[in-house]
Amino acid sequence: MSRDPYDILGVKRDAPQKDIQSAYRKLAKKLHPDLNPGDKQAEDKFKEVSAAYGILGDEEKRARFDRGEIDGSGAEQPPRSYYRDYATSEGQRGPYRNARGFADFGDTDDILSSFFSRRSRGQSGMQGQDRHYSMEVDFLDSINGAKKQISLPEGPALDVQIPPGTRDGQTLRLRGKGDPGFGGGAPGDALIEVHVRPHRFFVRDGDDIRLELPISLTEAVLGGKIRVPTPSGPVTVTLQPNSNTGKVLRLKGKGVPVRGKESGDAYVSLKIVLPDAPDSELTAFASEWPAGKMHDPRKTMGG
Repeated sequence: MSRDPYDILGVKRDAPQKDIQSAYRKLAKKLHPDLNPGDKQAEDKFKEVSAAYGILGDEEKRARFDRGEIDGSGAEQPPRSYYRDYATSEGQRGPYRNARGFADFGDTDDILSSFFSRRSRGQSGMQGQDRHYSMEVDFLDSINGAKKQISLPEGPALDVQIPPGTRDGQTLRLRGKGDPGFGGGAPGDALIEVHVRPHRFFVRDGDDIRLELPISLTEAVLGGKIRVPTPSGPVTVTLQPNSNTGKVLRLKGKGVPVRGKESGDAYVSLKIVLPDAPDSELTAFASEWPAGKMHDPRKTMGG
């Protein structure tokens, strides 16, 4: 005589369907043959649990069992001899398959859900779980690219290639560096979220770089060649005479590298900076300079 499916799943007779499903999922995760290779006792229990869920997981069959119309084996529809028959049978509903295929397991991302979603696509084995990490990188390394290592608490360090142009918050995928698979399945991946440290004077703006560049009063008035830092190294720029604070120079292609496209640009905003200590000659000149006294740079502001 077959056992009572309620006793097998460990639920009360008035348990709601969600409790029955939850009980089955918990037992199936523990007893599944692919997770217990070579354990005949676990395999037999898994068959029994699957058969019980085949009755109680189907509301119509459950109602017939409750009315005494079928026994715990399902009477006219006994369970198959092995769980793989259910996974490969088309057009039939087995102990852990409903009208939605493997949808009973699609609401979570646990290992059993992963197994059944792959089994439904005809794959053997189960891919290992992905591992998630985070790492900080310097601003210039994120722009120019670099090779770094990330130390793992549970194993050896991973070599991580930072691609040129990596953005803050971008996730890098290292294939096959996650958890090992089950039953011959492929290993999972390592997913590494990159956090970029701010730079002391470069600011990223999309694929462009912005920079505020201090210049002396002499350079502003007379112009000339000046050295301008960029993420890829300094360049020489010719400054026009009478260059004011706020003037913006565009350095084409000196921004962020973009794969398959032209690099972004660097935009250099000039800022006139006087010497820290007062200069007596400059003070005297400004005091005696008539044009300087007549010039009002705020006249358009209504001041």
